[in-house]
Amino acid sequence: MRAWGRRILLVLLVLVVAVQFIPVGMANPPEDPALTVYVTVPVPPDIASILRRACQDCHSNQTVWPWYSRVAPVSWLIARDVSKGRRELNLSEWGAYATRRKDRKLQEICQQVTRGEMPMPVYTLMHPRARLSDQDKKAMCDWADAARKQVRPAS
Repeated sequence: MRAWGRRILLVLLVLVVAVQFIPVGMANPPEDPALTVYVTVPVPPDIASILRRACQDCHSNQTVWPWYSRVAPVSWLIARDVSKGRRELNLSEWGAYATRRKDRKLQEICQQVTRGEMPMPVYTLMHPRARLSDQDKKAMCDWADAARKQVRPAS
């Protein structure tokens, strides 16, 4: 290999090592059990199982951070996705949501799992257990529809 090629490889190696020292926020905020979706809305065991295996890592304060979430630049992408996921829907803070927001989120849950948007394909690539079967999707929609009837704001 030519000298300039080795220099480029050395520079790239130094950059890869250097970016590992850029801090990434991967904390799990404290969770008030009284505010979780599991306490504030009736969640049957089959739905709780689906939520835990397919949704909870990005949409709760109980994220399980895998080893590769500590390797840049993957760490940046995962931290961004979890942060965005928690802002969009946080199962740990469900009880703090306004009634209209709960109703809208339940509707969106059904829409997004039906369209295959959730869980995100990039997530299911690394977490094959998170893939939803047609039966899982139907169960999620049936649950979301039933829950909406309980939380729907008065007209």
